Amino acid sequence: MAGSRKSRSTDLFDQYVDGPPSPQNAVDAIPGWTCALPPSVGATAGSLPLYADDRIAWMLEQYGPLTDKRVLELGPLEGSHTFMIEQAGAAEIDAIEANKLAFLRCLVFKELIRLQRAHFHLGNFIDWLEQPGLSYDLIVASGVLYHLRDPLRFLERAATVSDSLFLWTHYSSEEAMPPSDPRRSVFREGVEHEHFHGVDVRLYPRSYHHAEQNASFCGGLYDDHRWLERDDLLAALKAVGYNSIEVAHDDPGHPNGPSFSVLARRLQAAPQEPEPT
Repeated sequence: MAGSRKSRSTDLFDQYVDGPPSPQNAVDAIPGWTCALPPSVGATAGSLPLYADDRIAWMLEQYGPLTDKRVLELGPLEGSHTFMIEQAGAAEIDAIEANKLAFLRCLVFKELIRLQRAHFHLGNFIDWLEQPGLSYDLIVASGVLYHLRDPLRFLERAATVSDSLFLWTHYSSEEAMPPSDPRRSVFREGVEHEHFHGVDVRLYPRSYHHAEQNASFCGGLYDDHRWLERDDLLAALKAVGYNSIEVAHDDPGHPNGPSFSVLARRLQAAPQEPEPT
């Protein structure tokens, strides 16, 4: 009888785990991990240590304390930046992820790290931004602008929802990425021109070339996305009302295309001292 039970145990159904619960079991349940987990978790996932990302640390330093702040995070990927934002004291974080596997990885991460003030939502963040009356103290959009079909519409909506927007994004550059540059091979022919809030903007259509078939794919919803020129992006941010713009991590030689961090804010003018009478 004992031998029969042992034999049956080798026929374990694929959807079950036969062994003691562990963080590694939870990680292994979802394929495609990109990010490493903090060492305290005691499990191996991806390789990028985004739980200690210099770009987010810079944003937090420039923005100031997040205590009592409501934050909207777009494209959280696997929750590493969400972790940093919560650690910085944010009172509430809504994190919107459209990729089903990435969303599930966020939930695993949330459980393993014990995030308390972050809520992950599955769906298109453009639709979320279209809600009337929506308001946040800060929008964090790291690694998403260059995946969008209509990046200008996103900037327009973001400016109505928050006075502060952080971007880390790739950008197009004829100087840093000339036609002979192999990084240009994924761009489609032609440049689109749009007049946006008084600013002339160039948009460069690009393809994923079937990268979306990989479980670790973390791009946009459609194989139809556009990059902006660096200066055009900064001009567009000013055009929608952000009057304070700080830039860091500018890397024209990034292997996937030029990139930089931007913290755009709408700051109220300091009150004028009354003229002496």
